[in-house]
Amino acid sequence: MLQPTLSDDASLVVRCRQGDPLAWEALVRRYQRLVHAIVRNAGLDDQSADDVFQTVFLRLLQQLTRIAEPSRLQAWIVTTAKREAWLQRKQGMQLVSMTHDEGAPGDGGFDDIADDAPGPEASLAQWQMLLQVQLGLDLLDERCRRLLQALFEEDAEGYGEIGRRLAMPVGSIGPTRARCLDKLRQSIEQPPARVSV
Repeated sequence: MLQPTLSDDASLVVRCRQGDPLAWEALVRRYQRLVHAIVRNAGLDDQSADDVFQTVFLRLLQQLTRIAEPSRLQAWIVTTAKREAWLQRKQGMQLVSMTHDEGAPGDGGFDDIADDAPGPEASLAQWQMLLQVQLGLDLLDERCRRLLQALFEEDAEGYGEIGRRLAMPVGSIGPTRARCLDKLRQSIEQPPARVSV
């Protein structure tokens, strides 16, 4: 039986349209971290991020039969996640006076609200790299995947606690991490051939 995580997006969309629950599960699993990363980057809290996540995948389910280019699903998800995050922020924002009084820099005038965020092309490149890393992690064996996730979590613990949690000697964590990172780098630089249905 074909593993859905190895299928390309177009094949998964076709299978989802046919009602294959494994294909839908694979699509959600493939893009869940990307959606959460986009939403968290927009500055939303966990609850709002969860709301946007649900909305994005609900819209995907509703639009599945209308997506003209299933191979461009990633771009559709990125655009939808950004739009929904923006709408969520807009709903949560309070009205702020935007009048500008003469004064020194830093007085809350228009000069203080410049947007230094990267443009759409840079953002898309960043999300694509995050997706490549996620797909690379999915291809690693469980031991490597768990170790790298433990080491690079936002609230990462020290080697001692990670060693206890993963039943690994502390002295082997560094060398194992290096081997796992090398495997991850290879899977990103030379992704495996996609399996089509």
